Amino acid sequence: MNNRVTRTYLAVPAHQSKHVESAARSAADAVFLDLEDAVPESQKEMALKGAIEALNQLEWGRKVVSVRVNVAGSRQDDEVRALLAAAPRLDTILVPKVESARQIVHLTGLMAAAGTPHARGVGIEAMIETARGLAFCEQIAGASETVEALHFGVGDFAASLGAKGVEIGQSHPLYALSSRHGDGYVTTPLDMWTYPMMRILVAARAFGLRAVDGPCGAFRDITLSRHSAEKAAALGFDGKQVIHPVQISDTAAAFLPTDAEYAMALKVIEALAQAERDGRGAVQVDGKLVDYANIRMAHRVLDLRSAATPGAWLSGQ
Repeated sequence: MNNRVTRTYLAVPAHQSKHVESAARSAADAVFLDLEDAVPESQKEMALKGAIEALNQLEWGRKVVSVRVNVAGSRQDDEVRALLAAAPRLDTILVPKVESARQIVHLTGLMAAAGTPHARGVGIEAMIETARGLAFCEQIAGASETVEALHFGVGDFAASLGAKGVEIGQSHPLYALSSRHGDGYVTTPLDMWTYPMMRILVAARAFGLRAVDGPCGAFRDITLSRHSAEKAAALGFDGKQVIHPVQISDTAAAFLPTDAEYAMALKVIEALAQAERDGRGAVQVDGKLVDYANIRMAHRVLDLRSAATPGAWLSGQ
């Protein structure tokens, strides 16, 4: 799996220079300069110019810097060529509404033909945000070694399905299970996005890719933002898109093990190491059986802690 750290992936419209400058100074692990949904049609050319200028003129530090181009077509091709020709700081191209492996193959051809030395190091991150894209996400994930990550575009995915609601990343309150309980009924809310999230995650892992969840649109609601990030982290995602800097701290913390989780991982590893010295392949820890599968899970926790880089958000760990 590509070793880029993208726990927090901040989206910023490329034509709004003040927001772009703020994103460069932010504590986000990654930033994508948007040429697509956050940019009105009349500002598309300005956004491309702004993205190239920002990549060349701003100090991005260790951030992963990506540009989300427009949907497949001649505009996308022209944007990719311009970025590869003029923006050597570019790390990846974020491609919206990917629906087939053919789109990825086409892009890798453009990148191979670019002829600039840095183009060979630029990766592709594919957004799965339509019903068709989800149906073919495995083929998309395996289409090219240039593909580094799959992103879940939850807003457009909901629209693609015709789902009720207009809140990005949130389940509709009517998507719930009602059952009889005594003389009345109990209603249990359900998560509309579990299936697409799991399928995207499995496709990503099958081909050694990162998996990035879509944003929580209610960015002013810190509780909802935190819970949305914690859900994605618990499932196994590597990171989450954020649409405002206020979401960065809690989102980043969600993708780091807590002190208790880290201590338990160390305890499990040591317990099995002692079991091995005693000639056993399994041992009990706190009343639970631990074997080599648990060790692999524990090392994942350690890997997450070791990948952490210093930053202001660590205070939320």
